[in-house]
Amino acid sequence: MDFAFSDEQELLRRSVRDLLAGRWPLERVAELADGDAGWDPDSWPRLAELGCLALSLPAERGGFGGDTVDEAVVFEEAGRALYPGPLFASVALAQPALLAATDPAPLDAVLGGERSATLAVAEPDGPRGLAEVDLVACAAKRDGDGWTLTGTKTLVPDAAIAADAVVAARAEDGVALFGVDLTGNGEVVVARSTMDTTRRLGDLVLDATPASLLVPPEAAGAVLAATRRRALALAACEAVGVADRALAFALEYAGQRQQFDRYIGSFQAVSHRLTDAWIAIELARSVAYWAAWCVATGDEQAARASAAAKASAGEAAVTACESAIQCMGGIGFTWDHPLHRLYKRAQWVDAFEGFGAAHRRELAAALLDG
Repeated sequence: MDFAFSDEQELLRRSVRDLLAGRWPLERVAELADGDAGWDPDSWPRLAELGCLALSLPAERGGFGGDTVDEAVVFEEAGRALYPGPLFASVALAQPALLAATDPAPLDAVLGGERSATLAVAEPDGPRGLAEVDLVACAAKRDGDGWTLTGTKTLVPDAAIAADAVVAARAEDGVALFGVDLTGNGEVVVARSTMDTTRRLGDLVLDATPASLLVPPEAAGAVLAATRRRALALAACEAVGVADRALAFALEYAGQRQQFDRYIGSFQAVSHRLTDAWIAIELARSVAYWAAWCVATGDEQAARASAAAKASAGEAAVTACESAIQCMGGIGFTWDHPLHRLYKRAQWVDAFEGFGAAHRRELAAALLDG
């Protein structure tokens, strides 16, 4: 069996890397992250032109007929470039619900690079993530031919820049998924001050806010379960890209910086630490690719693989960034160097849907019960 990426996938990797590095290098990312908007909206149609927003969708829905493995390539490169846009929110989180919706217009707008989307599940006193959707309290009520939503959603990725939100809310028959237009609804979005300014979070304060039904209660549970498996796998791939970039900074520095007439990379205190980080990254890479393959093929181990990948890659990214900071000394702590931004993204990924310990408990329970 061939476990390598195909020539087409490697070409996709090079194309995405060239686009992001050429137009939005880390210096430009830093400017965007410190600005008001936080991203460059011109990047969205360019990603759409490259096909990054439609890789795993069937051709009849405007996609390229690929799968999650193709998307894994894109998300690894997006992590390496620290792309500051709603790619994860739109493709990893919102896309499954938009694909399941009977109205094709919201998905078509995302695929065309005209709009972006996000997913809102967590609540202040309710669910903290996709694994706890049964705790949703946000209320959905019929209003003529449409719906209105009332409640608060918290920690919504890219809430301030997404055009649409897929909102989990409780209707009479159970939890369903609704679409909310965030453009022109400025009072709905409340921006949060967060550590990672390349992926900003926000709250949605819904007060009889107009909404459209995307996925009814009888199908919403399956869609959200699939979304969680997919999001964990793609978050792991993104973490691998972040870790790779951080380690590259450290290796470059260790091969140039001299102390006592020797390159610091020759000292065991440095080389052993960076070697441990490299091993952690390579292990995480293997599990992340396995998880993407399991999700793509519908393998029965997809849930376990995604949980294992997220735990491994999230912690590997944090370790790689911390090791790089220690290796680079003073410059590793400066605001001007991009390393601290990679570190913050690594911490966001590590915390997404629970830290590694939570996923290991999930895996242990699944293995023991199975």
